[in-house]
Amino acid sequence: MNRTVNVVRGTAAAATAAFLAALLTAPAAQAAPTRTLYAAPDGRGTSCTVSRPCTPEGARARARTEKGRDVRVLLKDGTYRLDAPLKLGPDDSGTTWSAAPGARPVLSGGQDITGWHRNGDGTWSADVPAGVTPRQLFVDGRRATRARGEACAASTCDATATGMTGAAATAIAHWQRATDAEAVIRVRWRNYHCRIAGVSGDTMTFVQPCWTNSASGTERTGPAWDSTAVDSTRYSGVAFFENAPELLDQPGEFVSDSQDRTVTYLPRKGEDMRRARTVTPHTEQLLVVDGAHDVTVSGIGFAYAAYRQPGTDEGYAGTQAGLTLTGATGPVDHAGRYYTKPAAAVTVRGGRHVRVDSSRFSHLGGAGAILEAGTKDSSLTRSSFTDLSSGAVYVGDTEPMPEASLAGKRNTVAYNTISRSGVEYTDSVGIWAGYEAGLRVDHNSLDHLPYSAISVGWGWNQPEAQKSVLRDNKVTGNRITDVMEVAQQQHDGGAIYTQGAQPATVLSGNYINRSAYGNTERDGNGIYLDEQSSHITVERNVITRIGYKWVSNWADYGIQNTARGNWTDTAAPALGGTGSVMTDNLTGLDRLPAEALAVAARAGAHGGPCEQLRTDLARTGTATQSSTDGTATAALALDADTNTDTRTLSEAGAWWQADLGAVRHVRQVEIWNDASATTADFDVVTDDGSVHVSGKALRPTLVNLDSRTRTVRIVTSGTGRVALSQVLVHP
Repeated sequence: MNRTVNVVRGTAAAATAAFLAALLTAPAAQAAPTRTLYAAPDGRGTSCTVSRPCTPEGARARARTEKGRDVRVLLKDGTYRLDAPLKLGPDDSGTTWSAAPGARPVLSGGQDITGWHRNGDGTWSADVPAGVTPRQLFVDGRRATRARGEACAASTCDATATGMTGAAATAIAHWQRATDAEAVIRVRWRNYHCRIAGVSGDTMTFVQPCWTNSASGTERTGPAWDSTAVDSTRYSGVAFFENAPELLDQPGEFVSDSQDRTVTYLPRKGEDMRRARTVTPHTEQLLVVDGAHDVTVSGIGFAYAAYRQPGTDEGYAGTQAGLTLTGATGPVDHAGRYYTKPAAAVTVRGGRHVRVDSSRFSHLGGAGAILEAGTKDSSLTRSSFTDLSSGAVYVGDTEPMPEASLAGKRNTVAYNTISRSGVEYTDSVGIWAGYEAGLRVDHNSLDHLPYSAISVGWGWNQPEAQKSVLRDNKVTGNRITDVMEVAQQQHDGGAIYTQGAQPATVLSGNYINRSAYGNTERDGNGIYLDEQSSHITVERNVITRIGYKWVSNWADYGIQNTARGNWTDTAAPALGGTGSVMTDNLTGLDRLPAEALAVAARAGAHGGPCEQLRTDLARTGTATQSSTDGTATAALALDADTNTDTRTLSEAGAWWQADLGAVRHVRQVEIWNDASATTADFDVVTDDGSVHVSGKALRPTLVNLDSRTRTVRIVTSGTGRVALSQVLVHP
């Protein structure tokens, strides 16, 4: 430092002083004024003025001629129907694309379906334009459902590495065009959508490479221990077959016919297909920013973008979080590389300082937005995502140690609202990030999602995930409600999910309520530090009504994680891994304190209410049961820990009971089943009545009462056992 100063003080000092003096006394250079261009859905020409707007492509061409000045392109109101994406490259750096004052422009990839005629069975049909394959259909902005059948158990639809039985029992062998239909399969955290290639007797084969990539044995499907392929022991059957005329039996369903090039729809009540606007997504991407810097996109809507891969022979061989395994061949890899993200309405590749703000993403056949291929210092903020077939936001890639130009750094996803994404591909997540550094996922609101809400990290248990570019990520102030929805049958996830070692990563100030609530088994978490998650701090989060653990770090190779100062209504086992600690957490609460309520109220894009916990009258009661299986005592159902279980012997009239200590007014009982879901067909008995529950108890089963009672007893209807992880009694 001193050496540099001494040089300046020498003979160069006078010249430097003279240069600074000249700069300060010279007239200030006039910055070139901002050039404003206008575009409109019916634009034409090249003037791009407010009275004579041009197309977006015309505005882009004109903007490239405006050298040396900032350019602002204002989109006038209306729907911009795109047959190809609007592409912005390095020559478009420095431009702003936004809605004109008072306008709500929408870039649309939709193709209108017109010319509907009524059939004798109450359905309506229309011809499909050449090159259009309706995978989704929206009638007056409302999503229709591809005609689907019932589930087919593995005992009938037995999947192998080459195909599946069940064509006779399901009547698929007699379908008019079975090769238009797809099997939709859900195995734990994965989805598979493969089209039928042929039927021979009772056996179905499926298009390739979709089926091979969905089955075991490729050595390309991720971790070597994985047991979630279609031919694995975890496979329980087909969730449903879809897109066959024989399945079209519910209002709001449709089916497309590839040979006749038609689409047939059974209207909902009140829909008039002569007047309805019917749209199918067709154009796959709407905006691509590739290699540009300092680009702003603001106030623009994106709708009806397509995702074509699932309809091809590639199909949808899900790996996790909406990424798929593609290609017939490829390198044997266990680091999580070589997976394909879904198509998105907006894609930013290798961008620098790209900002997408106040935009609207809706009615999409794929994902909302992707920031990838080394995008840095970019942001997606204050935008809304609703009714998406896949996930909302994808950030980064699956290469653990990319070259510097391809490493994602310092990106931000903040103050967005995400609702009802993953409608079709239920293994997708709200916000996904791969190998990223310095990522901020801040104050987003996410609700009604089928699987995990926010997922950061990649690599499973592979050695490469231990030393990657992952680090310094912040997941803060998010509001996550009603995720890992039980009806979608996705398992082994969490409201916030992580993988891989990522030093200095912090998960803080998030409000999580109802993740996997009402589950059928114990595997839906609040915060899930999965597969080598290490060096992560979990602090000052409010986590309530979780189907399994409020925090989970089960693996020994997840090390040096810290959970401190969190508020939750249950307990959880100690964190796994060397150096991991849990400290100063307030667990087992039946009322949230004021500080926790304040944290929850601030969370999310706009803040919001917090669902207060309900007083548990059984917490101070005494538990007994008819018998005890080993050490599984009755009191374990009153310890505020959904990971511990009571168990009686299997016997006639087995029972468990809570004595509240005095007669109390009881309005509801929560019954949480144990890990094996063994409590089924039982009665909830109080001093003044009983309620019968058929089938297995959930996590939880809610029984509403209006009872004055001192005791609450759970009794099996016949011979069996009572096995419970938790019972709560609410006034």
